[in-house]
Amino acid sequence: MKKPDPVYALIDCNSFYASCERVFRPDLAKTPIVVLSNNDGCVIARSAEAKPFVKMAAPYFQIKEQLRRHGVVAFSSNYALYGDISERVMSVIESMVPAVEVYSIDEAFADLTGVQQDLEALGRDIRARVHMYTGIPVGVGIAGTKTLAKLANHAAKKWQAQLGGVLDLRNPARRDRLLKITEVSDVWGVGRKMTAHLQGMNINTAWDLAHADPWLLRKKFSVVIEKTARELAGTACLELDDPDPPKREICCSRMFGKRLTEIAPIREAVASYVMRASEKLRAQKSLCRQLRVSIRTGMLNPDEAKYANGVVVQLPYPTDDVRLLTKAAVQGLEHVFRSGFTYSKAEVLLLGLCQRGEFTDDLFASSQPAAAQKLMGVLDAVNGRWGRGTLRPAAVPMNPDWGMRREMMSCSYTTSLGGLWRVGVGL
Repeated sequence: MKKPDPVYALIDCNSFYASCERVFRPDLAKTPIVVLSNNDGCVIARSAEAKPFVKMAAPYFQIKEQLRRHGVVAFSSNYALYGDISERVMSVIESMVPAVEVYSIDEAFADLTGVQQDLEALGRDIRARVHMYTGIPVGVGIAGTKTLAKLANHAAKKWQAQLGGVLDLRNPARRDRLLKITEVSDVWGVGRKMTAHLQGMNINTAWDLAHADPWLLRKKFSVVIEKTARELAGTACLELDDPDPPKREICCSRMFGKRLTEIAPIREAVASYVMRASEKLRAQKSLCRQLRVSIRTGMLNPDEAKYANGVVVQLPYPTDDVRLLTKAAVQGLEHVFRSGFTYSKAEVLLLGLCQRGEFTDDLFASSQPAAAQKLMGVLDAVNGRWGRGTLRPAAVPMNPDWGMRREMMSCSYTTSLGGLWRVGVGL
């Protein structure tokens, strides 16, 4: 029996961060929205309505008045909300297709090879169900390769009114029409520098790239561009990726909401970062052999004294115990801290990660007590049910004054009891 031709779909959320903010603010359905980076620094996301007025990465302090004039609403980044809604979106998609590769927080590839039903109708069902269950609008692109599915998704969102947010690009005539009107810079994986190189070879459209000599592209650039060209021509070169293996390092790094000169608040910050890093460590069922803690001042202000330092701390045994990790990190901080500087950032890096059973215990070395493992399980279970930080080390404060500036952050509607909607009846 002939093996069925591969078919992929890309499901991509529309203006994801802005859409998350609108789920619980229906009054902003048509209002232009931007979302800001850490410490309300610059624009990292825009709704479609905001794009004519605001450029990506524009510093917020420079465009405040411009946003006000155009009625653009700014939000501080609310990663807890975005992450939770992303998980809900992906769960809905996974329930409707045979296999999924979560490509980023707001998009996923689905393998539809061998699916017998009308795939365009399936795409519309996916859009409807995701919107019904999560409130997030998505676009669906379907094609015989991942690169063409990405292109189909781009077109489905660009011409949403005509296509209804779904485009099946398996028809060769339809595919060729789209390739001919698509700039090569809009092809997945073709960046600004590569665009310039390709245009120098008179490759200006996706159609030109699809019909370029793939071996010449490989020789001149890389196998990645060769595969891109082959995929645009309809030859599948990229399969769904396997789930990522456990990370070998875990980092938690944040800018402080204000400059710090004393060690006490920096100690609190480091303990907070250790808590978050240890949650990620336990989520992938790993243990940590050593950690690195580092601090630094701001590096751009010419009037500010500069200092940066870090130290690696060896742990007595591989562990995921937040208490032991916090103790080691604080000891490292006290070793590198110097008075007389204004600090802007701290970082905790977990190193030497291994899975249980991957290492051989020294006959005379200590090992993590079974009670510690049980305690960490209870900690994660409580926080998983009642929200992050419900249980935490005493060194981690509830509302630190050194935390990131997020003066325009929306409520954590789905991850915190304090963020739940309140409904009242006026008298």
